[in-house]
Amino acid sequence: MKIRNTAILLFKDVEVLDFAGPFEVFNVANSACGGKFFNVYTVAEHKDMLETKNGLKVLPDYSIASCPPPDIIIIPGGDGRKVQMNNDIILHWIKDNFNRVELMISVCTGSFILGNAGLLDGLNATTHHDSYSEFEAAFPNTALIKGDKFVDSGKIITAAGVSSGINMSLHIVKKLAGEEAARKTAEIIEYNV
Repeated sequence: MKIRNTAILLFKDVEVLDFAGPFEVFNVANSACGGKFFNVYTVAEHKDMLETKNGLKVLPDYSIASCPPPDIIIIPGGDGRKVQMNNDIILHWIKDNFNRVELMISVCTGSFILGNAGLLDGLNATTHHDSYSEFEAAFPNTALIKGDKFVDSGKIITAAGVSSGINMSLHIVKKLAGEEAARKTAEIIEYNV
């Protein structure tokens, strides 16, 4: 099976579980299945230490200029998305990689970054429930699906709030590595889907 470079975007004031949940799921999927299906790494605009929403300090593995070419990009949310959704450098990196990647994923309010990159027009998507009104106003050409843990629109998958990134990641493990891989991964992390 192909090893997929799985880049998780980080930025100042990112929501921890938005990126840590998928990070854990994809890495556990590797060990659960006895092979490396996902080469998981973190990436940020600069390879400098950054502080997450609740003060956790994280050092990204790569800058966006130096990271391995991604097959999957995961875009988390959090308070920092309000800056990143207007960061032309990040938006350009996302748009530049869109045609090359197999999957472009957002967790929580990371969907606003995808929306501002112009990638959600004409699609179904979701976001954190506290941001429904803001999302509908910002992206009138996207059908907001309320109440679902995640929405799979093919190449783009959006997850609702925070822990739903785990549900979405297990869905992707099932989609790419099979049902048994997803079941074993969920069992190891003691997560009921």
